[in-house]
Amino acid sequence: MANIYDNAYALEKAIRESDEFQGLQQAYDAVMNDEQAKQMFDNFRNTQVELQQKQMQGEEISEEEVEQARKVVETVQQHEQISKLMEEEQRLNQVINDVSRIITKPLEELYGTDQEGQQ
Repeated sequence: MANIYDNAYALEKAIRESDEFQGLQQAYDAVMNDEQAKQMFDNFRNTQVELQQKQMQGEEISEEEVEQARKVVETVQQHEQISKLMEEEQRLNQVINDVSRIITKPLEELYGTDQEGQQ
């Protein structure tokens, strides 16, 4: 039987070589090579990180912060390159979620957490 870590590294390689990852890489590079898009994307990511940190520390997020975050999201979604990047990220995340479901199937079967009708 193959070493489980060898399989994990093979999976990593397969993900890197997948169409989904390649599309994400191209979209990311396009954003990073466009100064305006990069600045907007960096602002978006910083806003996300700040709000996540507040949540993790149990701090309240004000209505003003929620509204500011909403405006940032609306702005970046209107930028064609950033919107494409977000779409490509969702495509790759779907693959990773599918793979996660597959590799955790033994635990689901062991503990009986697999819901009826789901594969």
